[in-house]
Amino acid sequence: MARSIAALTLAFVPLAPASAQAAQPSGAALAAEVANLVDALNRLPVADESRTGYERDAFKHWNKGLDPADGCNTRNEVLQAEATELPTVAAGCKLSGGEWLSYYDGQEVNDPAKLDIDHMVPLAEAWDSGASTWTAARREAYANDQDAAASLVAVTARTNRSKADQDPAQWMPPLPDAHCRYIGEWVATKLRWGLTADQAEADALEVYAEACETTVVHYTPAP
Repeated sequence: MARSIAALTLAFVPLAPASAQAAQPSGAALAAEVANLVDALNRLPVADESRTGYERDAFKHWNKGLDPADGCNTRNEVLQAEATELPTVAAGCKLSGGEWLSYYDGQEVNDPAKLDIDHMVPLAEAWDSGASTWTAARREAYANDQDAAASLVAVTARTNRSKADQDPAQWMPPLPDAHCRYIGEWVATKLRWGLTADQAEADALEVYAEACETTVVHYTPAP
């Protein structure tokens, strides 16, 4: 299940017009597309944000994951998928051992308890930028999204908690070499789920993108 880590290979999807989306046959998968980071930013809608009514419990997580039969929830499935050395899995999906690389700070970790699974775009930020209008089922799908590698990432608990619910105008990974990957994955996640950015966020992303000319992003829109 291990995911390969490519620092400059990220995820992007352009927003398709509503008419194009409506033309897709029922149940048909949307095609993956590829673009550079600057083009992706140009497709990110800018709008004011509102946190009115937000509650973390509005996003059910962690659920039973991709394989309900494996006894592991989404958190533990992501830990297995992102391990550079697979952990031992005991009864009840209890993980021990294993190794991970936290790309936010470049730290190697060999204790799964010291890792958090970060929502690339935090739940509160997703609410602010469009998820407040979603159904409960769609919010659950967002909070447990393993169909795009950028959506959920295993990182050191201290970096995840430092980030909290902040966007790139307020927080960036402490490792400078991680910045291009991070903003690419941030934009990818917002476009995958049809979320917007506020003006300060969009301005910050544009500044960071100036140093990321070779960053390429690609992914498939969320159903």
